Amino acid sequence: MPVFVYKGKTLAGAAVQGELKAQSKADLERVLRQNRILVSSISKKAPEIQLKFGTGIKKVDVSRFTRQFATMIGAGLPMVQCLDILANQVENRELAKIVNEVKEGVQGGATLSEALSRHPKIFDYLYTNMVEAGEMGGALDAILVRLAVYREKADQLIRKVKGAMIYPSVIAFVAVAVTIGMLAFIVPVFAKMFSGLGADLPAPTLVVLNISNFLQANIVYMFFGGLALFGAFLYWKKTPGGALIFDKTLLATPVFGNLVRKSAVARFTRTLSTLLASGVSIIESLKITAKTAGNLVIANAINRSVLAIAEGETITGPLKESGVFPPMVTQMISVGEKTGGLDDMLNKIADFYDEEVDEAVSALTSIIEPIVIVVMGVVIGGIMIAMYLPMFDIIGKF
Repeated sequence: MPVFVYKGKTLAGAAVQGELKAQSKADLERVLRQNRILVSSISKKAPEIQLKFGTGIKKVDVSRFTRQFATMIGAGLPMVQCLDILANQVENRELAKIVNEVKEGVQGGATLSEALSRHPKIFDYLYTNMVEAGEMGGALDAILVRLAVYREKADQLIRKVKGAMIYPSVIAFVAVAVTIGMLAFIVPVFAKMFSGLGADLPAPTLVVLNISNFLQANIVYMFFGGLALFGAFLYWKKTPGGALIFDKTLLATPVFGNLVRKSAVARFTRTLSTLLASGVSIIESLKITAKTAGNLVIANAINRSVLAIAEGETITGPLKESGVFPPMVTQMISVGEKTGGLDDMLNKIADFYDEEVDEAVSALTSIIEPIVIVVMGVVIGGIMIAMYLPMFDIIGKF
């Protein structure tokens, strides 16, 4: 719907201006007349050209919106009024614009789930399916509360994993930067000094000098070559075969793979538990969970579970065969299936593995920190010793 800029006066003679959406100028003029505004000019607003990456909306913004929406619906406010209030209160302007569009969709006769599904980058398949289940079951307020809790716990899990990755990444970056800086700027100073001595240099010193010379001569090629390799890696990772190999390798990585495995189990069990408790069928819940698993190895195991259920079997068989899920998890899921309390059992597993992720993050940090410090000490110390060896030889001759 186009946006028009209008100017006019009230019946009291006060000048007014603003922007409104309307199908045409005539429609807008009619609306303004109904609001007792004498229109002097109406023009179509030129579209804004914006260069941006992604949606500009963070996961925490959507989680906060969901929590506020659930509270308002639970208080008995009409849906359109809730969306109107939230569109004006949401701090993120992009999200406010989308909430306003959802409100207009609901006013136009669409269900809430249909209006949300028009923005799949913000409200994903899981989100819209849970809302649809809530609408069909007449328990939208309860579903929104459950969805808010799910998103908040999922966001917390993601922050934990990202936090575990950021620390070693920063330390490794600093170590590489310091090493390159020494080879590119400090070692050449020693090289000039050694060239004036005319003496034979020790083997470690020659190795460091050769590395420094190579780095200075090829640093530009190495930089662009590294960018090209990184781009090729990203392209390969997006292919089905590349993504599967990468995810398998990630799970098999010492120490870090344990963190990935535990966070994946927590995410899988939390998602499936939330969907089942919301009234979504087991088949549909598994399909949605597979799409949001975040790991192809786990997604493939879940998809095999869908086929197993369709053939009258249980979901635990394919999960065991994947090798990703610990025996305790598959046993508890099997008990949950037999007792009819699968959603409660999955929720207990998710809570347990949330704590396991905390411990894995602490273990990863405590292991990586001394390793990185030792590696930095060996590399930087080795370079400095190699540079001072010729001086020791010269001093020894005197």
